[in-house]
Amino acid sequence: MAWQGLAAEFLQVPAVTRAYTAACVLTTAAVQLELLSPFQLYFNPHLVFRKFQVWRLVTNFLFFGPLGFSFFFNMLFVFRYCRMLEEGSFRGRTADFVFMFLFGGILMTLLGLLGSLFFLGQALTVMLVYVWSRRNPRVRVNFFGLLTFHAPFLPWALMGFSLLLGNSILVDLLGIAVGHIYYFLEDVFPNQPGGKRLLLTPRFLWHQAA
Repeated sequence: MAWQGLAAEFLQVPAVTRAYTAACVLTTAAVQLELLSPFQLYFNPHLVFRKFQVWRLVTNFLFFGPLGFSFFFNMLFVFRYCRMLEEGSFRGRTADFVFMFLFGGILMTLLGLLGSLFFLGQALTVMLVYVWSRRNPRVRVNFFGLLTFHAPFLPWALMGFSLLLGNSILVDLLGIAVGHIYYFLEDVFPNQPGGKRLLLTPRFLWHQAA
């Protein structure tokens, strides 16, 4: 009964959040069970464009490391902020939300080439947090009971937390940069004098989301 209740609750989660979270969990489980190796998942331009291992363009966004604190920490933020975006500013706009993922993923992949980054899931998480925080500037966030601040400071708090854990902050900076580019093009520039909306969701995504 508990599993049935959990499954029913999960099915109430919006489609994009449900699909992305499930893909991340299943990918990590497959690695944990040694059905897959991280070496089959990481982003490698040579293997993608010369060996045509195109799945790496997607799988590098799905693996957050082995089961442990870092994995659960990232999954918490992925699920929470992806869901709040999808149920908030993207409510009824599934195609636009999918397009945000595509735009962010493509831009991160291109910029990741410059920094030799192999896994970009954390950067995508930070992008989601950044966009949510800029669209909810007055919301106060409690950061694990340690600090309370307004939402726009949250991406920077995550970067500081990564620094404390001894991780590279390059991935966090990438997520913040791509999140800001999306926010500027989608929310700021169209409202400027002479501005217009540049990020137009492709028609085929509307047909898929319908």
